[in-house]
Amino acid sequence: PESPLAGFSTALLQTPSISSISSEGTEDLQVNQLETQIWIKPDVRKTDVDFTEILNAIQEIAKDVNIFFDELEGVNSPSKDDDSLLHHGNLTSTSDDASRLEVVGEEVPDKNKANGLYFRDGKCRIDYILVYRKSNPQTEKREVFERNIRAEGLQMEKESSLTNSDIIFVKLHAPWEVLGKYAELMNVRMPFRRKIYYLHRRYKFMNRIEKQISRFRGWLPRKPMKLDKETLPDLEENDCYTAPFSQQRIHHFIIHNKDTFFNNATRSRIVHHILQRVKYEEGKNKIGLNRLLSNGSYEAAFPLHEGSYRSKNSIKTHGAENHRHLLYECWASWGVWYKYQPLDLVRRYFGEKIGLYFAWLGWYTGMLFPAAFIGLFVFLYGVTTLNHCQVSKEVCQATDIIMCPICDKYCPFMRLSDSCVYAKVTHLFDNGATVFFAVFMAVWATVFLEFWKRRRAVIAYDWDLIDWEEEEEEIRPQFEAKYSKKERMNPISGKPEPYQAFADKCSRLIVSASGIFFMICVVIAAVFGIVIYRVVTVSTFAAFKWALIRNNSQVATTGTAVCINFCIIMLLNVVTSQTLLSFFTEQPRTESEWENSFTLKMFLFQFVNLNSSTFYIAFFLGRFTGHPGAYLRLINRWRLEECHPSGCLIDLCMQMGIIMVLKQTWNNFMELGYPLIQNWWTRRKLRQEYGTQRKTSFPQWEKDYNLQPMNAYGLFDEYLEMILQFGFTTIFVAAFPLAPLLALLNNIIEIRLDAYKFVTQWRRPLASRAKDIGIWYGILEGIGILSVITNAFVIAVTSDFIPRLVYAYKYGPCAGQGEAGQKCMVGYVNASLSVFLVSDFENRSEPTSNGSEFSGSPLKYCRYRDYRDPPHSPVPYGYTLQFWHVLAARLAFIIVFEHLVFCIKHLISYLIPDLPKDLRDRMRREKYLIQEMMYEAELERLQKERKERKKNGKSYHNEWP
Repeated sequence: PESPLAGFSTALLQTPSISSISSEGTEDLQVNQLETQIWIKPDVRKTDVDFTEILNAIQEIAKDVNIFFDELEGVNSPSKDDDSLLHHGNLTSTSDDASRLEVVGEEVPDKNKANGLYFRDGKCRIDYILVYRKSNPQTEKREVFERNIRAEGLQMEKESSLTNSDIIFVKLHAPWEVLGKYAELMNVRMPFRRKIYYLHRRYKFMNRIEKQISRFRGWLPRKPMKLDKETLPDLEENDCYTAPFSQQRIHHFIIHNKDTFFNNATRSRIVHHILQRVKYEEGKNKIGLNRLLSNGSYEAAFPLHEGSYRSKNSIKTHGAENHRHLLYECWASWGVWYKYQPLDLVRRYFGEKIGLYFAWLGWYTGMLFPAAFIGLFVFLYGVTTLNHCQVSKEVCQATDIIMCPICDKYCPFMRLSDSCVYAKVTHLFDNGATVFFAVFMAVWATVFLEFWKRRRAVIAYDWDLIDWEEEEEEIRPQFEAKYSKKERMNPISGKPEPYQAFADKCSRLIVSASGIFFMICVVIAAVFGIVIYRVVTVSTFAAFKWALIRNNSQVATTGTAVCINFCIIMLLNVVTSQTLLSFFTEQPRTESEWENSFTLKMFLFQFVNLNSSTFYIAFFLGRFTGHPGAYLRLINRWRLEECHPSGCLIDLCMQMGIIMVLKQTWNNFMELGYPLIQNWWTRRKLRQEYGTQRKTSFPQWEKDYNLQPMNAYGLFDEYLEMILQFGFTTIFVAAFPLAPLLALLNNIIEIRLDAYKFVTQWRRPLASRAKDIGIWYGILEGIGILSVITNAFVIAVTSDFIPRLVYAYKYGPCAGQGEAGQKCMVGYVNASLSVFLVSDFENRSEPTSNGSEFSGSPLKYCRYRDYRDPPHSPVPYGYTLQFWHVLAARLAFIIVFEHLVFCIKHLISYLIPDLPKDLRDRMRREKYLIQEMMYEAELERLQKERKERKKNGKSYHNEWP
């Protein structure tokens, strides 16, 4: 919806401006000639100097001046960024002359100088840091770039590193004039009037109910999850109406202090915006900080953290020393794991994009509570009904049923009762509540996404993102360099820009898609290798000398295969991240297009890599093995693996449980453990070389430089980890109801772990704006749709829910009576097993033992899981009628389940509006109030005009009425 503030911004532009003189009494004279930008700041107070003559003289001089490329640079005078001006360990200033003009005798704030966040004068705050090495050969580009930085009005200081004299830190500060100019160009929204809140009109009955509820809440203890409001600062911009900043209308904005009007994140964003548009070499595309970082001219570029995150004093008694300290105490500390996140403070310090990530992560974690509770209830229901389960009872009592070997030669005959433990474990996950839980999780995924849209709308309103649109994005430097020869007119800006032909775009897309397909084939080949491993090792474990492994050969095979599969998954993730970049030959025009395309392709690969083996176990394991005497074989050599006598669901549970726990543990270690080890090693080297006391006296830029930079892909890894977890939580949840509980426990740790990493272990990332989570929302919707299909197949194909249902209604003791209780399952195990004549074994499948240890004589018959005719029937080992009934019931269940769940999902999506009603009312109320403000502003303008006319004695026509 369109914000009413847009209309107010237009009205402000229509009101007359009051030209004001700055407190220093300086004037800025700007001379523009083609690409030449010269800023002259004379220290002139109120005099009789004719500025027109000065301006004309400057224009004559500027004709022969090119501020970007001066052929005579450094010939007769030293350059301001000359490294010879540096003194090791001192704050040596090479800033503009204007910054050096200080009043004699003025005291320099020692506190600001000591904390490493200000220039030498203790007044100019450091807004951005550039780092380079003196030994780097790109000196000329860097000098031109820094000279043009000063031409844009930024002030600069240089400092050599205390630990390495080759490392130079360039400190940048944006004065008020520069901030105001670019804030207006960037349409930065700033507060101009406090919001007026109003109470909803309530009926008397509702008021009485609310009073009773509030009285009841008074008896309860305070909510422990809420943060203490006394420790949180008053974030003024959240309680004010905002409008795009305008220097001409500056009197409309709430400015208590010019130094703090733009917060640190906004100042850094403005400086970064300037750096991205400064030239470093002659040429059309030789522009921007990113190119200098890529070619090695600069080693690093980052905004500073706001001091240390630790303090000797308690935050409750002495308050927070800075926002970083406050974030650590109220958000990143492990002691506040149960409290809500201070999202407004996160947004203020890190920007809206990172704030939205943590808002989404917190919302996802909160929504996992009901899913985890229901999943735990399903598991406990299986535990409580375990002793009443007729199927597990029959399996445990079937001492006279001898099962056929599950592998060639070395696997022995076994009693069905030997799988009693596995039958009981299977019942814990595959019971009567499983279908309900699958439907619930499908509905939960829809409710989660729909309510997230509502939550995002509230956040967008509170953070003033309702009518924010991304500005026209810049063209990627790689795109410009590749297609600079061919140009066409941009239909929006009307300027010529590089153009990529449709044929070239299609060819590159085909090559990129082929690369992704090739990597997916590599993953499938890895799964094929795992299948061969399972087939080969099951015979090896069956002949193992240890009785524990020999008696549990199939479980040992599954466990080791899952661990090996996990290692392959992680190895492919590391190797293919760079491989995919080489295959990624597309040339998207903008950074957002590149990010969306790369995100989609990388997610597809990671998703297939993580879930391919799980899909194999769920839908292919034991489905195409044939039957004893006619086994299907891989490459006519290896007999395909069969399911355990208790079913294949236990294998799927093991696969999901082990992969989920190992992957989350590994991810947490790589996210926090790896940066911790790197930072610890850096601190250790510094202590060995300079001692502990010298380390504590390092300035803030030196401390931040020793931290780890944020991932090159931004929040991609954080989102990817959570989205893959969401897939595990929903896609195969019917086979593993404890998945939401494991995800919840992990996310409670993940929130604080990510917060700790952002606050303490990483350099401060550049604050950037965003309206939503981007392409990840579409991926979540796709996973939600896929989860309905997979859960339908898991229930129908993998579990024994449908065969039991068919037996209860058609073949059991209660057939034709319309009942399906435990008494109706008597005889189910015997009915689900077929008979095989041992003499019909193939030579290569015949076991080494003849089964005489069971009855004293060689076995004549053994049993196996299938619905086939006995060996002496007219069609030996043919499918029975019960097999076709079960198959038809499975197909019918899949169709009914999918259509029912999809109808419920769409109904919920339709019934839940994207905007909450109270938010819609607040927006309408705001629109009304702003119309009143516009009327008052216009009335004030007319009154001022009338007074001016009366004062000047000018006549004017009286207008009717």
